[in-house]
Amino acid sequence: MFLPTTREEMDRLGWDSLDIILVSGDSYVDSSYNGSAVIGKYLSKYGFKVGIIAQPDIDSNEDIKRLGAPNLYWGISAGCVDSMVANYTATRKRRQKDDFTPGGLNNRRPDRATISYTNLIKRNFKQTPKPIVIGGIEASLRRTVHYDFWTNKLRKSILFNSKADILSYGMGEKSMLELAHTIQNGDDYSNIRGICYIAKEAKAGYLELPSFDECKADKHKFIEAFEKFYVNNDHITAVGLSQKQDTRYLIQNPPSIIPSTEEMDEIYGLEYERALHPYYKKMGEVKALDTIKHSVTTHRGCYGECNFCAIAVHQGRTITERSVDSIVKEVEDISTMKSFKGYISDLGGPTANMYGIECLKKQKLGACKDIRCMYPKTCKVLNVNHNKQLELLDKVKKVEGVKKVFIASGIRYDLIMDDNKCGSLYLENLVKDHVSGQLKIAPEHTEDEILGLMGKQGKDVLKRFKDEFYKINDRLGKKQFLTYYLIAAHPGCNERHMKDLKNFASHELKVNPEQVQIFTPTPSTYSTLMYYTEIDPFTGKSMKVEKDTARKYKQKDILIDKDAKNGYMGNSYNKNHKSSKDDTVHSDGKNKKTNKPKNNKFKGTNKFKKKK
Repeated sequence: MFLPTTREEMDRLGWDSLDIILVSGDSYVDSSYNGSAVIGKYLSKYGFKVGIIAQPDIDSNEDIKRLGAPNLYWGISAGCVDSMVANYTATRKRRQKDDFTPGGLNNRRPDRATISYTNLIKRNFKQTPKPIVIGGIEASLRRTVHYDFWTNKLRKSILFNSKADILSYGMGEKSMLELAHTIQNGDDYSNIRGICYIAKEAKAGYLELPSFDECKADKHKFIEAFEKFYVNNDHITAVGLSQKQDTRYLIQNPPSIIPSTEEMDEIYGLEYERALHPYYKKMGEVKALDTIKHSVTTHRGCYGECNFCAIAVHQGRTITERSVDSIVKEVEDISTMKSFKGYISDLGGPTANMYGIECLKKQKLGACKDIRCMYPKTCKVLNVNHNKQLELLDKVKKVEGVKKVFIASGIRYDLIMDDNKCGSLYLENLVKDHVSGQLKIAPEHTEDEILGLMGKQGKDVLKRFKDEFYKINDRLGKKQFLTYYLIAAHPGCNERHMKDLKNFASHELKVNPEQVQIFTPTPSTYSTLMYYTEIDPFTGKSMKVEKDTARKYKQKDILIDKDAKNGYMGNSYNKNHKSSKDDTVHSDGKNKKTNKPKNNKFKGTNKFKKKK
């Protein structure tokens, strides 16, 4: 069942009012890939009456008023993507397309959507004020003082700028449910894990970060603030944080405890329609649905911690996985859909092959503060073994009606090469049954100096993986190839590095790379910290950062053909093969065909970690 979006739907349910109204920058696709749908369905399961208003018109009061005022609180999300990333390219050009909007035109998501929607509610419900809770990735990654690429300056917490009451950060099921019970009972919410709020004074016992004024005046203070913020994202080891902004304080409680396997099964086992709500379908199709309709999430979190990625801050560094039975049950449900043709589009998570691989020490004691799981080398304590994922793939393949199971999520090829137990078997299984002509991997660069700044392993492991991949293809009689995602103009990268990358790609990888994206600084990543401060936070030394748009394009053009359109991210193709598809990388991590590649520039997702 869909959550209600109109008064008529409420009437059919016999509801005079709603307890919680969720407002989203995405259209309402009832799917586990839509954060608002997940939160709404989860709250509904526990007895709360929840409705959704998707992409309300901020210049009118009709959309925002159609469900009335909630009894408990408003929940606002900019959508699955930061609204500024969704609306603008890496060179600050306005995007024409939006895969999360009916009809595909980028005409319904406002800039800084979290702030716009909060203001819209405040204007229209002065007589019936209820707490406003902001969440989703935009709020989560902007919850402390942060650098904003689009204005080229530091901004206060989005909680201050939006004037909302509460911020729910990370994966918000637990915090949003506890908030609902707390507000319903009239209790104090100030100690709920996973939330931020504003207070007149710093909170006793909490770690105080350098203030907004200090960060503005001294880039080293901003680095200090970010590093303290970053290491306090683990659900076991994190302490609460305070940060002065003007005369008041942002209070960040420790993160929510990550879900258990049983709780993950509960969240993903909710009855999602896997469809666009009929109210919005009248406005047109949502392209993102093509990718997620027959896809299955196996886990959350990522311990890869690339410096340009924010997954560790938002989802965490510890893998939280579903049971095999839960995943198989979802695949069985998908197999009964009329639209299903036998193909599971994706079986994965932020990094597909981290399912079933986690450090027992981390699960018990929390993430290490000074050691990364996979950089500069994969930690031996991680005990890499792809056996559990092989068992999962085997069971999913046997579901009646399933012809093929694809892994379209990213994989860490270095994790495969580090698996001495069954890494080769896993890769052979991947090549044999789970690749659709090409396997997409993300080395991002090949020069060790830049890879070090990115927090990624060196190019030798890439070369070994590439050789093994093609060796298996030859043995199996397959004609499949690797697609490489690469980044231009990352902090520290210059034209010499790009020429060396081009040379390595041509002579060692035997490809002409075209999957090239210009680095976009987005909040809460180490790479963005480097971009703004022009300081390597791990050494304290000054570094060169390319900020001129023309020279950023020049770095990109070194890798691609001169007649390639700016912003195009086509195939990296093996010279012995030819691709008939144009693939573009979207902010949800999926790959979609497009006839207008010029509108699909890098949307700037991020990853990270710190070496001492």
